[in-house]
Amino acid sequence: MRPLISQKRLLVLIVLVALNSLAQSAEENQAKAVSFYKDIRPIFQANCQGCHQPSKDKGKYIMTDFEKLIKGGDSGDPAIVPGDPQNSYLVEVITPIDGEAEMPQKADPLHETEIALINKWVLEGAKDDTPEGAKQKFTAENPPEYIQPPVVTALDYSPDGTLLAVSGFHEVLLNKADGSAIESRLIGLSERIESISFSPDGKKIAVTGGLPARMGELQVWNTETRKLNISVPVTYDTIYGGSWSPDGSLIAFGCSDNTVRAVDAKTGKQVLFMGSHNDWVIDTVFSVKGDYLSSVGRDMSAKLTKVDEQRFIDNITSITPKALKGGILTVTRHPTQDHILFGGADGVPKIYRMQRVKKREIGDDSNQLWNLPPLKGRIFSVDWSSDGKLIAAGSSLDGKGYLHIYGIDPEYKVPGDIDGIIKKPVQSRNGGEKNKLNDYFKNGVKTIATIESITSGVYAVAFNPEASRVAAAGSDGLVRIYDTTNGEKVHEFIPVPISR
Repeated sequence: MRPLISQKRLLVLIVLVALNSLAQSAEENQAKAVSFYKDIRPIFQANCQGCHQPSKDKGKYIMTDFEKLIKGGDSGDPAIVPGDPQNSYLVEVITPIDGEAEMPQKADPLHETEIALINKWVLEGAKDDTPEGAKQKFTAENPPEYIQPPVVTALDYSPDGTLLAVSGFHEVLLNKADGSAIESRLIGLSERIESISFSPDGKKIAVTGGLPARMGELQVWNTETRKLNISVPVTYDTIYGGSWSPDGSLIAFGCSDNTVRAVDAKTGKQVLFMGSHNDWVIDTVFSVKGDYLSSVGRDMSAKLTKVDEQRFIDNITSITPKALKGGILTVTRHPTQDHILFGGADGVPKIYRMQRVKKREIGDDSNQLWNLPPLKGRIFSVDWSSDGKLIAAGSSLDGKGYLHIYGIDPEYKVPGDIDGIIKKPVQSRNGGEKNKLNDYFKNGVKTIATIESITSGVYAVAFNPEASRVAAAGSDGLVRIYDTTNGEKVHEFIPVPISR
């Protein structure tokens, strides 16, 4: 039995009186009722829901369901008593005493204006004004139902090749690699899934996505228990391009606020912030040693960041105006070399060195190693096989999809004469040098397959670990599996359960 009023609760009461005065200090705020959906929900979303949601109900307390938010968790006390903030346990635990608060755990206390706003909302009756269409509906007990396959935006094979993770609506579906069955459904807060990436040891999955125009979220799932390890709310829009450091300790991702970030994979604590992009950051990849991070985005650039210093180093691509013909949407790395492969709006897969080999000058594009034969439309996904011998690229144009499979020498070295041309400023290359460079790009790789019969745009491609198969999926929701030796389709399947 809790005492009627403890010394701590008395202190909380004193603080709340002060905060309530703060909330009521402006006359316009007195007249305007606090909105749960517009004012309170974003605070809980950014600071609390990562630990208190159906997939991770710490303290048996769920804050994504309004009824459960009010009821409380295993403390036994009602979290919120409408009209009575002094006896609302939630208000008590978020109120700091001597600069410390019980919640959020392992984080700074909420700002005093946020606490005052919550206090005022409770005092006004703790009403729920959430629009019906914006309420969180899906859990493991109440999974999404599909009458047709959803658009697939992300794919990844597990390192042991037994699973193929596929994006769905509010979930990641772990399918058997051959598409014969769904092994598990990982249902979380994010309605939109933008990237899926297995950890190097295959024991975890990093998922980026969010609630468009409301919240970005990084999820980390345990592949053995199929439980959510951490949920990290980030920014106020979906996040993109999650990637693991080679040792599995960090996860990087891009944001619509033009930043690149990385967090500790165990705690979710942010350890890297880089803000040198000029538009949304869509994809990321670490260097072989994990000491550098490459990021690409809608600003038509690939950039390099020193991880331990959180410092922008250089533009990997040329900064010459119109050197690239649109945004870059996808990036991956050679399995053993610091060479990145990317694609985007111009339909041309490109290979670049991560690190600069000569001093930058105007018109310089000396990091470039290769232009691969182009695809029709916009490239949304590329992948490099684990043995370095194959490259896949998928694109979309006018509702149709295209998949190219290329063969490349994994130990390729750029010939000296070609390297000399590449290192020259673009505008100083003569006609003969340009033709020689184009011939080298055209003939330096073998196009194994050009698949142009896909009836929907291709948004995601992934090689299996043995590089014997490549999966492709996109706007029609079907996953198609192709033989990498000849490009023949060997199987296709629907990765979600369909209600008939």
